Amino acid sequence: MDSEPFSLTSRMALERAKTYERLEHPPGEAQVDFTTIQVSHDQQLMTYKLLVVSFPYSNTAFVYPTPAEKQECFLEGMKQCFEQMGGVPRRMWFDNLSAAVVHIGKHGERQLTEGFQRFCAHYRMEAIFCNPYSGHEKGHVESKCGYAKRNWTVPIPLYEDHDKLATYFAEQAREDRERAHYAKGVRIAELWEADRAQLLTLPEEAFEPFRLGAAVVNKYGEIRFDGTTIPLVNLVQPGSEVLIQVFWDRLAILTKEHELVREVPRPYTGKTAEVPWAQVFANLLRKLRSVDHSQFIRMLPEAVRVYAGVADLALRKERLQALAHWCGVYPIAQIAEVLRKASGEATVVQLTAALGLVQVNRDIPVAWNETLSPPGAQATVSLQQYDRLMGVS
Repeated sequence: MDSEPFSLTSRMALERAKTYERLEHPPGEAQVDFTTIQVSHDQQLMTYKLLVVSFPYSNTAFVYPTPAEKQECFLEGMKQCFEQMGGVPRRMWFDNLSAAVVHIGKHGERQLTEGFQRFCAHYRMEAIFCNPYSGHEKGHVESKCGYAKRNWTVPIPLYEDHDKLATYFAEQAREDRERAHYAKGVRIAELWEADRAQLLTLPEEAFEPFRLGAAVVNKYGEIRFDGTTIPLVNLVQPGSEVLIQVFWDRLAILTKEHELVREVPRPYTGKTAEVPWAQVFANLLRKLRSVDHSQFIRMLPEAVRVYAGVADLALRKERLQALAHWCGVYPIAQIAEVLRKASGEATVVQLTAALGLVQVNRDIPVAWNETLSPPGAQATVSLQQYDRLMGVS
């Protein structure tokens, strides 16, 4: 029996349906995007950015971590990726990020930032921008960002300094090129050679991303930048104008004659989040052997890691119960300090007492004037003998 023809509603829905065209990318073309990651720094989770440059033809990726998506970070990240790959992609696809695009006209024309224009001219690359809200036009790098987060940030990377973090991610990307392409069945490293053959030669001089600003020294000998006070006492006269050379990682303060006054690290207001350590230890109690493989244990100070990772499972359970309780009362740094000073044979009761004494010494003032009792009811009593028994000086 023949099927009935489409109804008017079905035909209208079919006409409105959005369809996509599969895009083909020749060797040498790249796509660029940022993704947000978390790293472990001083027992806290710190928000960081990962710049991803991917090549759809070979499925190769080069990555570089930055503290933010500011223009200087964006350009520095691309420069570092170019140096990793040993050349410059001829064409690069971007979304309309503010580090590159100032304004999009009603006919799609784009006003680019001055810094991005100079960067493209220096490296002789062609920048192509996706339509607004059309991330699928650079779908390869969107997928590669997710792949990087799932495979290279689990367990959470430790942040000791920026250079070590950058080296870690570069090594992860290099090792990933040894696997087979998901569709072509050939090593990504072999396919990358076709991409690499199309790269432009790196310029003899690397691009130095920065922007120039100005500030007036106040009467206290200070200037303000991004909400941060920078002292210049005895370096520049109050009322003088100075130039600020803004790099991704530092600020160079210059006189109007471009003489260096001082350099300071660039302040970033990176978001941090406290790790709920009490809950972490409570969860580890359910599976004692998981301590050896927990990503959170790697984030702890060494003294706490050793204490929690004791081989005897019965003792490990007792210590994890103690840590779960202590973390609800004391900072993890204070717990680590007490564990470092204690002997290896110290019991949970002894360590709990030691933690209490440290807290008492920190929180109770040396002298306290009692003002609540009515006049004549106050008495002066010496507690020195009690202090000696408790070991409090």
